Amino acid sequence: MTNEPWGDPATIRDVLAKCDTWAVVGLGDNPSRAAYGVARFLQQRGKRVVPVHPSAATVHGEQGYASLADIPFPVDCVDVFRRSSSAGAFVDEAVAIGAKAVWFQLGVVDEMAFERAREAGLSMVMDHCPAIEWAAHGPR
Repeated sequence: MTNEPWGDPATIRDVLAKCDTWAVVGLGDNPSRAAYGVARFLQQRGKRVVPVHPSAATVHGEQGYASLADIPFPVDCVDVFRRSSSAGAFVDEAVAIGAKAVWFQLGVVDEMAFERAREAGLSMVMDHCPAIEWAAHGPR
């Protein structure tokens, strides 16, 4: 089953190719969590990964921040590893900080947030994982 337009191949390709700095919401220092592995994957492909977690832990050598608003430099993509019920707020924060894109991980679905992101001019991918999509859509 395809989730068009949630996973539009052109949008996925564009986000993976053009977004260099990824704020990963929910990324803490627990290696058993999915965010930890996906962040490492992105980092290994040349992306800067910025942990966003209440603990503001340093992960994969990158300083963590308690919120998106605390990050003192531009962010290209906000990658959200949070429950669907709380994920939508991060779309609004992504708009506020001037991000170019928002990516909701597998199982994270908020159709209203998806529409808000698109209406604000951000690229939006929902219910997909960049580590999975990289093989088909990542930069060559």
